[in-house]
Amino acid sequence: MKLVAVTSCPTGIAHTYMAAEALEQAGKAAGHEVHVETQGAAGSTPLDPALVASADGVIYAADLEVKDKQRFAGKPFVDVGVKKAVHDAPGVIAAAVSAVESAPAAGTPAPTAAPVAAPAADRGAGAGTKVRQWLMTGVSYLIPFVAAGGILIAVSFMLAQIAWGGAEGAIEVTGVDAAEVVASFDPASLQDWAVVLLATGQAAFGFLVPVLSGFIAYGIADRPGLVPGFVGGATAVLVGAGFLGGLVTGFLAGFLALWISRWDVPKGVRGIMPVVVVPLLSSLVVGVVMLVLLGRPIAAAMEGLTSWLNGLSGANLVLMGALLGAMMGFDLGGPVNKVAYTFAVTGLATEGLAPGAVQYQVMAAVMAAGMVTPLALALATTVRKRLFTHAEQENGKAAWLLGASFISEGAIPFAAADPWRIIVSSLVGSSVTGALVMAVGSSLVAPHGGVWVLPLIGNPLGFAAAVLAGVAVSAVLVVVLKTMKHDPLVAADRAADDRDLVAA
Repeated sequence: MKLVAVTSCPTGIAHTYMAAEALEQAGKAAGHEVHVETQGAAGSTPLDPALVASADGVIYAADLEVKDKQRFAGKPFVDVGVKKAVHDAPGVIAAAVSAVESAPAAGTPAPTAAPVAAPAADRGAGAGTKVRQWLMTGVSYLIPFVAAGGILIAVSFMLAQIAWGGAEGAIEVTGVDAAEVVASFDPASLQDWAVVLLATGQAAFGFLVPVLSGFIAYGIADRPGLVPGFVGGATAVLVGAGFLGGLVTGFLAGFLALWISRWDVPKGVRGIMPVVVVPLLSSLVVGVVMLVLLGRPIAAAMEGLTSWLNGLSGANLVLMGALLGAMMGFDLGGPVNKVAYTFAVTGLATEGLAPGAVQYQVMAAVMAAGMVTPLALALATTVRKRLFTHAEQENGKAAWLLGASFISEGAIPFAAADPWRIIVSSLVGSSVTGALVMAVGSSLVAPHGGVWVLPLIGNPLGFAAAVLAGVAVSAVLVVVLKTMKHDPLVAADRAADDRDLVAA
């Protein structure tokens, strides 16, 4: 058979491409032709329309709304999460083949609006899965703005400490009038550069809530949702409702735009519906609802959340770090991991954060904890090779770079082969790192990067020590747990090694 597939994950970095490779290899092994479109952070190259037209079936392995889904209308398909394709690509291929085989013959009228022959584990996907996809669509578009703005702000703080001759420079730069500096900008002045970089980073941060709201609405209603979503996010910022307001306006704008765009209107009005009627009516309603009804209560909730975070200290901060670390290490890029990551990223959107604010510490704890498990497994496969198969040893080599780059998914092949021992070790080591990062007060304004943004981290030595401690704990646990129990896969791998050596 000829199958086409689309893969996507919330961050568009690891799962997207791992799922694509897994599907291609599983299809080839089963004798099928599989072509994959990766809708990742680097953009996507759409499948050739002729290829789509000739395909027997479609696989959606996506945690986000699939772009231009109408291209595949009328073809039998399966709709699974991206992790399903990573962990069980042969099963997904088999389900797609079954969907094609059970589809009505060509020319036979049949409804095509619902998934066909989806695996049992995925048939229960409903409203909850859709809500998570819409939310993750907003977050995936939000992250580049946070990364660009956060790194610029971090560099600004670093320059300010040099320019003003001390740590207080990071505070001094926030009180300078950027407009005055720009009017008389001196390229030789580090202070001027610090102010300009800070203003640029803050400008990028200014888009966070509108982008979050706009692309949640886009995930729900496609293009009709963009205008009311962005308008809703802007009004949320105006009333101080922050990212919570952006979440509310994103969903409100999306559902409202979707409803209006489906109105049955006279033919003469249809042409102006997408460019006038839908954006006008949906923006009007969303703006009024946020400004008049919901804005103040949500702003009060945001102020309460910010005050609670800023009031945390000592043991409470350490416990929060341990909890967030455990969440990051639990499912290695899955839903629980993404909840912790989203909490950290959206916290960076809080207005008026001072250098070293708790929200920056939360981001540091989350990133450090997310680096632990792949690095720990890389270390374990290096120091105790005989506990791992050849394939795992090769994966361990790649895990060094993946872990250092804050790509938790580098540990997925190990967890898929040996779930409980890997997950237990991951939970313990990641929670240790999260707690230690909070204890030493490291902070981070960039939401990604791993060791590559180490110069931008507050207390980088403490951060690195916390990561190393967690890696050591997880690696030791993995080795101990694997040593305690005979592993038939490893035993078979060793036997094959012995046979190859004798033959040689």
